[in-house]
Amino acid sequence: MADFFAAHRATLDAAIAACRTRGYWSAYPETPSGRIYGEDAREAGEAAFKALLGKPFPLDQEGEGAPIGAEVSPYGFPLGITYPRREVAPLIAAAGRAGAAWAAATPQTRAGVALEILARLNRDSFLMAHAIQHTTGQAFVMAFQAGGPHAQDRGLEAVAYAFDEMTRIPHAARWEKPQGKAPPVLLAKEWRIVPRGIGLVIGCSTFPTWNGYPGLFASLATGNAVIVKPHPNAILPLALAVRTARAVLREAGFDPDVVQLAPDTVEAPIAAALATHPAIGIVDYTGGPAFGRWLRAHVRDAALFTEEAGINPVVIAGSPDFRGMCANLAFSLALYSGQMCTAPQNLFVPAEGIATDEGSKSFDAIAAGIAAAIDALLADPARAAGVLGAIASPATLARIAAARGLGRVVRDSAPLPDAGAARTATPLLVAVEAEDEAAYLEERFGPIAFLIRCRDADDALARAAASARDRGAITAALYATEEAFIARAADAFARAGVPLSVNLTGGIYVNQSAAFSDYHVSGLNPAGNACLTDSAFVANRFRVAALRRPIAA
Repeated sequence: MADFFAAHRATLDAAIAACRTRGYWSAYPETPSGRIYGEDAREAGEAAFKALLGKPFPLDQEGEGAPIGAEVSPYGFPLGITYPRREVAPLIAAAGRAGAAWAAATPQTRAGVALEILARLNRDSFLMAHAIQHTTGQAFVMAFQAGGPHAQDRGLEAVAYAFDEMTRIPHAARWEKPQGKAPPVLLAKEWRIVPRGIGLVIGCSTFPTWNGYPGLFASLATGNAVIVKPHPNAILPLALAVRTARAVLREAGFDPDVVQLAPDTVEAPIAAALATHPAIGIVDYTGGPAFGRWLRAHVRDAALFTEEAGINPVVIAGSPDFRGMCANLAFSLALYSGQMCTAPQNLFVPAEGIATDEGSKSFDAIAAGIAAAIDALLADPARAAGVLGAIASPATLARIAAARGLGRVVRDSAPLPDAGAARTATPLLVAVEAEDEAAYLEERFGPIAFLIRCRDADDALARAAASARDRGAITAALYATEEAFIARAADAFARAGVPLSVNLTGGIYVNQSAAFSDYHVSGLNPAGNACLTDSAFVANRFRVAALRRPIAA
């Protein structure tokens, strides 16, 4: 068996240290450069992707019945890849058989295998970028970064937390209780890490690896076999991850069925049957609130970790840099066409306007400034394509059309010219009154944002914080010049369980979340019940069993 733990120990130690200090650190370079990944890495990754098209996916996993696969690139062509279909019972049985030896392995062995999987996924980041781009619609550079190194960092973060939590527990101890003049009571005690049960990862369609790796690697590191159930529209990225995991497991001497792929179709979903199977001990879910509610109602005994929908607010109460604010918000609204769980949707603005470095700005001037900044950002066709990417689902276009009727259109959405067969849409800005809550108090996923006219700055803050607390939010942003107001906002959003970004005007945006530093989702509002990643995310994936026996003095 290869000593993967020794090979990657320095990376693990650095990751654990980064989790404790929360400063910037990354194990995997985010720049798609040949100097880093190899001069032929880009071409090899594209060639490897093209070689997969129109064929059965090469996976050493048994299947039953006709294979599955109907992925279509948002850039306008079918992938034509099929995957082995597996029924629930064989998946569970295989995971049970394979999981016994994996559960018995030491935390060091399991961490080493997980780290080797991540290292190989990093090596194949260009292949993964093409898979992400042509299943989710992300532009290539974003697909490389978010689907590759950033996702790998999130997986490593989960391994680091899991290893740290497990190794806090000593393997053995001598227990001696004094008995006064009588001899002490002496016991030899041992503690064993016992996995919770089979893990189920239910993937999403927009960030399958970034959202999928934390649960996958947290469950693996803590000794649980894992079944990966991708979204039917984005099977390929997680299939690649499963293929890599199975290869490493086999090399390490384990049954590769410790990790299995469980693809399904929109017409015949299997997530519900898997999630409620009594052998499932852990469920990780990223997706919409409807199925999230169903899981919370029906998953009784398994540990359930969810990231669901959020209505992310921005409060504009003042600005020390009006142009910088507008440019920053324009990029946040346009990035990946707003198809991010961290993207802002609701911009709360005082009716009387705000004070800025350019003088007083009315509500309409603020709206015009943001609209003009979006136009400037997207004026160059190549840059626009790189920022917006493509629309993952036709349902998003229908949401855009419906949102036009919810208020006054400040900036209309339109497809990119010369986009060819790609499905594209620029941001839609709609102005509404604060009382029009039916318009903005639900998630309208995609490039849709509302400028909400509020009574004053305090009303804007109160409404924004209440929307986060009651409807869920993953991010919040504030633009303000008064320190007392900023302090009140920090308190209000902390109580709502939302991280707050203040006066962002440069190259950092509210919809970016950094591994090892930012806690993604708090678990304190309806946007999700778990955090990526903290101790609570890993600690409930295992239990501790004790053995004690008397020993002689």
